[in-house]
Amino acid sequence: MDPQELRKRFETLTTPHLADACLRAGVPVRCAPAAVQAVVPGGRVAGRVRPARHVGSVDVFLEAFEAAEPGDVLVVDNGGRSDEACVGDLAVLEARAAGLAGVVVWGLHRDSADLLAIGLPVFSQGALPTGPQRLDVRPADALAAATVGEWTVTAADLVLGDADGVLFLPADRAAELFGLAEGIRDTERRQAERVRAGESLRAQLGFDAYLAARRADPALTFREHLRATGGAVEE
Repeated sequence: MDPQELRKRFETLTTPHLADACLRAGVPVRCAPAAVQAVVPGGRVAGRVRPARHVGSVDVFLEAFEAAEPGDVLVVDNGGRSDEACVGDLAVLEARAAGLAGVVVWGLHRDSADLLAIGLPVFSQGALPTGPQRLDVRPADALAAATVGEWTVTAADLVLGDADGVLFLPADRAAELFGLAEGIRDTERRQAERVRAGESLRAQLGFDAYLAARRADPALTFREHLRATGGAVEE
């Protein structure tokens, strides 16, 4: 899926739709830690991962930009550190100039007012005034992979971010997952419209029938019932 199609299709979806699609397809649901949120409220980002492991110097970002393609998203691994900000206004300005679609940081940012003015989507765990006061040995794979929370991502992954947080998807399954997510979205919209029209979600999902069936078969799960009835509220 090319960057333009990716962004266009994500405009009508949310990360929860895509997370549910992963569940349905048997793909691991890889979310960034919940603290990683948009610096600009309402910010959204979608693109291929451009990984960078930060060790105390901005040069790793500049080198990542050298290899980046338009629409990539810089994903910064700073180990979730809370004692330093590793991304500021100059790095984000350079990312925008290089054609990147945004920046996701497992760590902190600074220069918040400037980032708001720049407008490029940035997701991070929060802000701190001080930058790095260290310079560690750079690993050989600093530009090959980034770890965000419990997940390690590479250029073989896509990153999507919105008001609910950040999600990573395998790029080679994007078409399948987006198709599933669009189906889930449409089902949920129809269900919501019917609730607004006065038909409860319990009635739509045959919840009384589920309770009766569970009395006969205590091992029956609600998800199994949903699969049989076409519900989409859990996966």
